[in-house]
Amino acid sequence: MITFVFSSFFMTIQNRPQKEYDLVIVGSGIAGLSFALKVAEAGYRVAIFTKKTKAESNTNYAQGGIAVVTSAEDGLDKHVQDTLEAGDGLCDAKVVREILQDGPERVQDLIRMGVEFSSLEDGRISLGKEGGHSKRRVLHVKDITGKAIEDALLANIAAQGVDLFEHFFAIDLITAKKLNKLGMGASKSDRVEGLYFFDAEANEVITVTASAVLLATGGAGQTYLYTTNPSIATADGIAMASRAGLSVMNLEFIQFHPTTLHSLQGDRFLITEAVRGEGAKLIDAHGKPFLKKYHPLADLAPRDVVARAIDREMKRSGASCVRLDTPNMKVDFKDRFPNVYENCMKRGIDPTKTPIPVVPAAHYSCGGVPTSLDCSTKLAGLYACGEVACTGLHGANRLASNSLLEAVVMAHRGAESVCKYLAGQKKRLVCLPEWVDGDVPASDERVVLSHNLEELKRAMWDYVGIVRSTKRLERAHARLRNLRREINEYYWNAKVDVPLLELRNLVCVAELIVLSALKRKESRGLHFTIDYPDQSAKPKNIRVSPRS
Repeated sequence: MITFVFSSFFMTIQNRPQKEYDLVIVGSGIAGLSFALKVAEAGYRVAIFTKKTKAESNTNYAQGGIAVVTSAEDGLDKHVQDTLEAGDGLCDAKVVREILQDGPERVQDLIRMGVEFSSLEDGRISLGKEGGHSKRRVLHVKDITGKAIEDALLANIAAQGVDLFEHFFAIDLITAKKLNKLGMGASKSDRVEGLYFFDAEANEVITVTASAVLLATGGAGQTYLYTTNPSIATADGIAMASRAGLSVMNLEFIQFHPTTLHSLQGDRFLITEAVRGEGAKLIDAHGKPFLKKYHPLADLAPRDVVARAIDREMKRSGASCVRLDTPNMKVDFKDRFPNVYENCMKRGIDPTKTPIPVVPAAHYSCGGVPTSLDCSTKLAGLYACGEVACTGLHGANRLASNSLLEAVVMAHRGAESVCKYLAGQKKRLVCLPEWVDGDVPASDERVVLSHNLEELKRAMWDYVGIVRSTKRLERAHARLRNLRREINEYYWNAKVDVPLLELRNLVCVAELIVLSALKRKESRGLHFTIDYPDQSAKPKNIRVSPRS
């Protein structure tokens, strides 16, 4: 077991990495930070590499909270049932129960680290209710839960000697299989040997040896034109895993958050689902609630139902958005949702007086790199945690606020597994090849890449959105296939930089999403196609083989 020791010191941001670590973590969200803390506590050399700043992650933008059973009025069986119903027949029931039952203990870890969850006047923890939940069970820090957890994690890993490197972009995994092809005498069985990183500040590529690697890179929201995700969510981990020879699973299940702020400037600020949990109702152009005719839970129906209902209402009426009726809520909006209130006011909307205009936007990837319950993948030494991974918890649609829960639970389990793996590794000398850059310098031709990015995002939004068809998916695939060829040709001949590397990953994963959607001949959860409107009798996972 791992002993927990916490400190008030702050970590030092390093400038230059060492050549070798026991564990390299790619990403600095809740999954990566939790993992790093626990492996470093066991005495191993751990480094975190993040492509921007340490606080820039999907975690930092998570408003809702973390779903955990803490009330006597609730129970594990109820949480399990809600998760299974939201997952629409595709959750792994064993995985669901094991992750959810570990939740309360992991929440206590967070509290010991200094996370102060919102409480009621009588001292009890304040529990929110979100779509798909039958009980109030969402712990929150007002509406900045993700940021509060991330801040606490960052403040608690300093004493463990974890190196953190900002502005380092992970290009690709180095595996024994790749080294053997180069005749460099690596292990006969395939495993992780290290990574290439692009140092964005020094404008150079470095090589780092690692006995184990954790992918904690978040999701793929930036494959779409409109998304709640920050700019860093370019599917880097999924793309790297695919290029390393791993299949991906259930990538067709892209969750569109039903309520993001609609603006003419395209600013899609997230309006947390907890707003509806506190009584706000979605209304149409005539000011009438409409969710009741789509689902018995009305405004608290699962996200896939709500997103499709909004999409249908907008297409039926020709309206550019629907609205959240916030002025008629019984709670003090400014106090309960200070972050949402501030961001609405900045955009000229007072939610205490005016309904908030909202539209759906790409929010969360329920699929990813398949892992076991210890975060391990099919590639020895490679682990995945958080949104980049596919554990079986979310199935065809994620239950609200189960993602932060999954990250902290799986990080704990994965850390224990990594420590066992590292303890069994013999000291070995591995000579990794240095990076060879392309001959073409940055030039005016890079404008082509920006055009490629726009085309990719538009194709995904228009053809691989909330409602799909085989014809639309095939059209998207044809465009993405051509884009992939063009971008890869540029990649192999040009000097790399962050925009090129991100675009390479985006086109790789966008194509994987489309191929997954084409393989699923049914409508289930987040995947709705007009050509196959019914569910198949037997639910199955969709796997797609690697893409170069």
